Amino acid sequence: MTDQRPAPRPAPADLWDTVDALWTWLDAGQPAGGREALLLRMLKLSEEVGEAAQAVIGATGQNPRKGVSHTWEDVGSELCDVVITALVALRTLTPDAREVFARHLARVAERSLGTTAP
Repeated sequence: MTDQRPAPRPAPADLWDTVDALWTWLDAGQPAGGREALLLRMLKLSEEVGEAAQAVIGATGQNPRKGVSHTWEDVGSELCDVVITALVALRTLTPDAREVFARHLARVAERSLGTTAP
């Protein structure tokens, strides 16, 4: 018996190409549109932050009923989900997400480090 599923496409190498691909995929399957879709995309970010918090609680064993239920590697994975979701949310707000983010990062670097971002 052979696997009939198509081979997975390689992910785009560039961060922003990947963000654009995820945004396109999410929009194609979006049951809501317009302002509602935008608001739901922003709420997804809160959901991911909550999952990161849950992982920290689990990694530190702060819930006596569950004990240690997560690892710090789980926390890292959840933080990656937060970052990805935030970048897709930014792309949802503007097709110029790459430039908006680069300008903002440069301002933060200048303010915090006294330099511009590479």
